[in-house]
Amino acid sequence: MHSTFMRFLQLSKSKIFILTILIAVGIGIGGIIFLYKQLPSPQHPGFEIYAQDEFRKSNYPYLDKSLPIDQRVDDLLNRMTTDEKIGQMALVEKNSIHDPLDVSRYGLGGVMSGFGGKPEPNTPQGWLDMVNGFESSARYSRLGIPILYGVDTNHGHSNVPGATIFPHFIGLGATSDPDLVRRTAQATSEEMLATNIYWSFSPNLDVVSDIRWGRTYETFGSDPNTVAELGKAYVEGLSVLSTAKHYLGNGSMEWGSSKNINFAIDQGVTRLDEDTLISTHLPPFKAAIEGGAKSVMAGLNTWEDKKMAANSYLLTDVLKKELNFQGFVVSDWYGVYEISISKYKSLVTAVNAGVDMIMLPFDYKSFMYYMEKAVQSGDISEERLNDATRRILLVKFELGLFDRDVSNNPDLSVLGSQANRDIAREAVRKSLVLLKNTGETLPLSKSVDRIVVAGSAADNIGRQSGAWTVEWQGIDGNWIPGTTILAGIKAAVSDSTDIEYNEAGNFSASGKRADIGIVVVGEKPYAEGWGDLAHPALSKDDLEVIEKTKARSEKLVVIIVSGRPLDIKGLHNDWNAVVAAWLPGSEGQGVADVLFGDYPFTGKLPVTWEL
Repeated sequence: MHSTFMRFLQLSKSKIFILTILIAVGIGIGGIIFLYKQLPSPQHPGFEIYAQDEFRKSNYPYLDKSLPIDQRVDDLLNRMTTDEKIGQMALVEKNSIHDPLDVSRYGLGGVMSGFGGKPEPNTPQGWLDMVNGFESSARYSRLGIPILYGVDTNHGHSNVPGATIFPHFIGLGATSDPDLVRRTAQATSEEMLATNIYWSFSPNLDVVSDIRWGRTYETFGSDPNTVAELGKAYVEGLSVLSTAKHYLGNGSMEWGSSKNINFAIDQGVTRLDEDTLISTHLPPFKAAIEGGAKSVMAGLNTWEDKKMAANSYLLTDVLKKELNFQGFVVSDWYGVYEISISKYKSLVTAVNAGVDMIMLPFDYKSFMYYMEKAVQSGDISEERLNDATRRILLVKFELGLFDRDVSNNPDLSVLGSQANRDIAREAVRKSLVLLKNTGETLPLSKSVDRIVVAGSAADNIGRQSGAWTVEWQGIDGNWIPGTTILAGIKAAVSDSTDIEYNEAGNFSASGKRADIGIVVVGEKPYAEGWGDLAHPALSKDDLEVIEKTKARSEKLVVIIVSGRPLDIKGLHNDWNAVVAAWLPGSEGQGVADVLFGDYPFTGKLPVTWEL
């Protein structure tokens, strides 16, 4: 150390000066690099994020919540650059945003959790922290425009472990109870708001015509009037932004027409004449708009050789003009870029057709480039850009997003609260459909001597819940809170009743047969086109379990847990009772409530089930 210092002192003054300059330059370059990594790109509106203290002190009219919303929207729109308007049209999957400050750099309008996108750790607090991180970044942009964070809430705030898992919509359709559906939506939005999420990608208003479709369970059924009534009730119950989907005719796609090589019907072609399309599939959307829906999602289907996101007649002429829809149209997952090989042409076509927000869901940087090019060249007019941006801003103001503070300490205890689980349990009870009941087998006596229980879905909350539960394609097992159907049965019977459970139905062949055998079987979880199936039916393993249990029981009750009707023709002749439980969710006790007579069977088939 000493010798090094002496050699330094022996350097000429000129050398010391040069060395000093080099060190300073090195520090300067390092600092610039550091700041570059921290600051937004100067060519984008978020470059001025560090002026926020002054911005917050401003008296811009759009920040004045005492003014009419239209006036606030006009004021904000007039202050926005072209880039800022384009940014509002981008909806990005959260895993593709590697730097949260990109939300402010590019002025992104929305962030979403797609195909099971979740935080680490995947807990209610983790969700809150994740959403708040993105929201805080948005507040640093030049104009402080908040984001919309969107999630799939097909049956509750089901991405979050610990949330209440309600029956899927096919089960709610079986209840034919608008008030119950409304309360289900209210409970769902309560749990969403606890994690500061204000955008639900629900309800599904598809009118299903082919149960082979893997999304059958996401629908309220095949009757347009029922779908309209229950869909409107769901929209009215939500206190967050609802999304009426999938516009239009998605439920009548033709088998074998899918544009996705992995699917058979999902993302396929709707071959209906216009009169049938409008009379069958439009009423639910009309009802939802009357109920207050401010977001409509364009489907991934094709009609008359056009992808739905490219159909200006249906999106603009019918939806926005005839139905006077004042909200915004959002595209489905990667739906815009499927219009043509060219991303540029796809964007131009979709935006001009009436799509206001594009679910990209990934590359937002190239989106900004293509949109800037389209506006500069006149391929997309300033008028259309302003219309799309205005619609998005209007919804954000109506939700109160500009007037709230990001909360780090909301009441997370509402997730999975007893009050919400009670609603879910009620929904399970009312969704059960009695398909067969020979000799008044049901309801069962609570004091029967012996019951044997079997089946792959008897003790499995994951099977009960189906897909869109924590993971996109669902889960297997009992690692989320809830009550299995088996646990519900055990809780319902008297202390003197002996219950034996074996999933495979391997009960002792000796001794007296059980008074009642209950087998709970059905489908494994699946989502979207991965559930397209030419012949939905019970598996060979399920049928073997049924036969084994039947051999050891005086009477047999088969409970089918599924997202659609399964083919049991010719199989159920020697089963005493058959119950359609659909996908009941986390509250399996609701099944036992009806099996043992605390409540009657009231559910009606929302789709045809041939027996």
